[in-house]
Amino acid sequence: MPDTGAPEHRITRRRFLVAAGAIVVGGLAAASLDLLGTLTRVARPTPSAAPTPEPHRVYFSRPDLASPIIESTASGVAPAPGFIFLTPSNGTGHDGPTIVDDAGELVWMRPGTGKAMTDLRVSSYRGEPVLTWWEGTNNGGIGSGEHVVIDGSYRELTRIQAVNGRQADLHELQLTPAGTALFFADTGTAPAPAAGATPGYAQVMDCEVQEIDLATGSLLFEWHAADHIALDESVVGAPTGANAVYDYVHANSIDVDTDGNLIVSARNTSAIYKIDRRSGAIRWRLGGKRSDFAMGPGTAFAFQHDARRQPDGTLTLFDDGAGPGPSRAIVLRLDETAMTATLVREYTQPQKLFATSQGNMQVLPDGHVFVGWGSLPHFSEFGADGTLLLNATFTASQSYRDYRFPWVGRPTDTPTVSLQNHAGQLTLYASWNGATEVAAWDVLAGAGAAALSKVASAPRSGFETSISLTTKEQFVAVRALDASGNMLGTSPLASTT
Repeated sequence: MPDTGAPEHRITRRRFLVAAGAIVVGGLAAASLDLLGTLTRVARPTPSAAPTPEPHRVYFSRPDLASPIIESTASGVAPAPGFIFLTPSNGTGHDGPTIVDDAGELVWMRPGTGKAMTDLRVSSYRGEPVLTWWEGTNNGGIGSGEHVVIDGSYRELTRIQAVNGRQADLHELQLTPAGTALFFADTGTAPAPAAGATPGYAQVMDCEVQEIDLATGSLLFEWHAADHIALDESVVGAPTGANAVYDYVHANSIDVDTDGNLIVSARNTSAIYKIDRRSGAIRWRLGGKRSDFAMGPGTAFAFQHDARRQPDGTLTLFDDGAGPGPSRAIVLRLDETAMTATLVREYTQPQKLFATSQGNMQVLPDGHVFVGWGSLPHFSEFGADGTLLLNATFTASQSYRDYRFPWVGRPTDTPTVSLQNHAGQLTLYASWNGATEVAAWDVLAGAGAAALSKVASAPRSGFETSISLTTKEQFVAVRALDASGNMLGTSPLASTT
């Protein structure tokens, strides 16, 4: 049943852990499991082996970039406008936040930094479109880091950090029209168990929602799963061992409902919670062991991600599912008077993919549905009627979420150029990382910067355009043009010798 007690007027589960002799540090609680009751153990399906990554694509003009190779099939019906946003391998190795076009050609990539990076998307910050992603350390699916915000020129504007000594978790960032940021906070590590702990002693991980004011950094709202969600709601078994950490909730998405309250998805309880934004009380549970809704045919889900309220009142989510799958993106109709859930539509990939973790479902303005398959390196786009319009795979291990958004990028740096001599034939390679308005390239040649003249031109062809060149001049450069022939930028000189 819904939780109606205000946290400040009752003994919370988190406070109970303290009273019972548990350790609570930075949102992580250590407690003897026999104090908290018997835990139901439900095995998680065994993940299938990840495909072996193929070589990444490299570029003469940008040797610091190595983007995934994307293979896609299309139905012939035009997909929605915009580019595709993903985080190949979630930032491991050389992979960084990446934007590609429908043909799989690179548009922009932030080189890998050695940090994990997830959830690249377009957001709104101070009334302007921006890119955001999470960056930090991935501790087995729990993040310790911060959220990065950059503008349309790829300049860093700010980093959004958790308060009260916490770290921002990797799963979610929502920038609201009110100038606030909603995200999960967690330390990512747990305190050592108490001296003399009995065998089977485990540490219980709390999950915290923070809402901060972006202008001041002050904390506006704080919610702890341990205050409202009992351990026996979890559908995953508790680990054993003196240093084991029980991640019994593992929340992964936050959405602002039409009434201003919050919708939170929790993977490890296989449930979605509506949370009162003032009191923190749980208004209802959807799915899981204690669902307040009667679940109609086809509505049951498991280990889900990315629960979102849509403008028509439906609720969408990515249902990872229990093995052997398949995973699916689903649309549910909730009757909050009769407390029933009805399946409106589901979207599955022809190969019946089974994503053992992660994944998302994005409803686009034209009614199309874009799906990222999480732990599997695939993304798909469906028409409003469920017709598969675009299906793609990429050479990386995974991508937490994949999206489609319109985006205009105008970098503050200049185009780059490289000259390569292939068996006596000079070839020029031109690119401009993140510039979305380039339609053509002019090749300039001369004895120096003040003596350049146009010697060739070519339409833009993917991220890196190759142009065969014959010249006796000492230097060359390229000039980027938009579709109307306006100059956008000029590269530095490159020597032909």
